[in-house]
Amino acid sequence: MKKIILWIAGVVLGILVALFGLQMLASERVEVIELHTIAEDGETYTTRLWVVDHEGVPYLRAGMEESGWLVRGQQNGSVSVTRAGATKVYVMQPRTAMRDTVNSLLAEKYTWGYDVINFMFRNEDSAIPVALIEQ
Repeated sequence: MKKIILWIAGVVLGILVALFGLQMLASERVEVIELHTIAEDGETYTTRLWVVDHEGVPYLRAGMEESGWLVRGQQNGSVSVTRAGATKVYVMQPRTAMRDTVNSLLAEKYTWGYDVINFMFRNEDSAIPVALIEQ
């Protein structure tokens, strides 16, 4: 009985490691920006996110309104983004009307990685597109 439990635990652990690896591969294989936000206590956070461009405006996508990076960015009024080695300052503007467009652009750019992440987190219909307006 003990061997069966250990075997099952090993299989479950192996599946979790494989899923984590798949998530990392899916999310990091195409362009990823670094979003730098500052918390109320002054601590700086760096979050790696996907980015797409529409009509010259870069867009990010938050999975939910409570996403830490989204909350911090809105509290501080501005964020900095490192993209292709260059860092710029932006104001974030949530634009829910752009959800379908941003989702389509993300799916096109990130291909199967988008499908994997969307399957794992199931937030496509509630995701919040965020426009980055350069300062």
